[in-house]
Amino acid sequence: MDHIHSYRPAGDVIDPPVDVVTLPHDLRHLRRKLLHLSNGSMVMLDLKEAVLFHDGDRLVLDNGDTVEVRAAPEKLFEIKGRDTLHLVELAWHLGNRHLPAQIEAERILILRDHVIRAMLEGLGAQVAEVEEGFQPARGAYHSHGGHGHGGHGNDGHGHDGHGHAGHGHAGHGHAGHGHD
Repeated sequence: MDHIHSYRPAGDVIDPPVDVVTLPHDLRHLRRKLLHLSNGSMVMLDLKEAVLFHDGDRLVLDNGDTVEVRAAPEKLFEIKGRDTLHLVELAWHLGNRHLPAQIEAERILILRDHVIRAMLEGLGAQVAEVEEGFQPARGAYHSHGGHGHGGHGNDGHGHDGHGHAGHGHAGHGHAGHGHD
C-alpha cells in the first residue's frame, strides 16, 4: 500500500495527478486516514499534523506522484442579497447561528436547512438549491490548525492533550450572546 506523508497546495503542482480522492467538506480535515481513490485503490495518509484540505490540493505519494483532492458535490443553498450590504447582513445572521458558510463576493453557500431558508427568505434573500463543492470559512476559534501549507502561520500549536483554558475561549457557551 502506498503512503502519503506530505502535500502541496492547489496550483503548486503542474504535473497531472495519478489519481483523485473526492471528499465532502467535513471529511477534508485530515491527519491519518485510509483514503479510497477513484480508481479503487487505497493509500494511507499519515501527516504530522491535521490539515484542512481544499479542492485542488495535492497529496504527495512516497514515490513523488500526486493524488488530487476534490471537493465532493454537496446539497447546498446559494444565497444572494439585493446588494452587497444586504449580503453582509445575511452573512451576519448566519454567523450569529454559527453555521458553516462559504462566503463569496456575490453569494453565500450553506448546507441545506429549511428552517434557515425560511429565515433568509423572510429577510429578503434569494435562496436557490445547488449541488457543488463546499469550502466553508474557518471560524475564529479554529484558526490554530487550518490549511497549514508551511510558512502560513501554522506554528504547530494544537489542542492535543489540553483544554481551551488560556486561549480566550474557555467555557464558551451561548448564554447571553443575543441569539434568537
